[in-house]
Amino acid sequence: MSIFADLSRRERQIMEVLFAREEATVNEIQAELTNAPTSTAVRTMLKILEDKKLVKRRKSKGGYAYRTAQAKTRAGSKALGNVLQVFFGGSVEDALAAHFSTGKKTIDAETAGRLKQLIDNAAQSED
Repeated sequence: MSIFADLSRRERQIMEVLFAREEATVNEIQAELTNAPTSTAVRTMLKILEDKKLVKRRKSKGGYAYRTAQAKTRAGSKALGNVLQVFFGGSVEDALAAHFSTGKKTIDAETAGRLKQLIDNAAQSED
């Protein structure tokens, strides 16, 4: 299951802010939230996220700066793996087929070339 499955809507929003900014203070996080809760409520949610080992903090001028405990690419890879497993039985091919078969989804030649290279590299590593 996704590391975010057990998070509240507001906790997910805070994580999204931290992934986007890489590091932020309570005030910076609060400023980016829609219908922002009080700074005390943001601190409480950050403490909960810290207890869940999703957020780390460090001392900074005037307080603490918070960041995700896991790199964005690693968290994204895990989340994508979960989506592939849950919705496509682990099949990358089925996921891409579904993506490109809905609506008008096109990619430019440069992107197609990069994807082909990634596929070729993955196929070679299985040999």
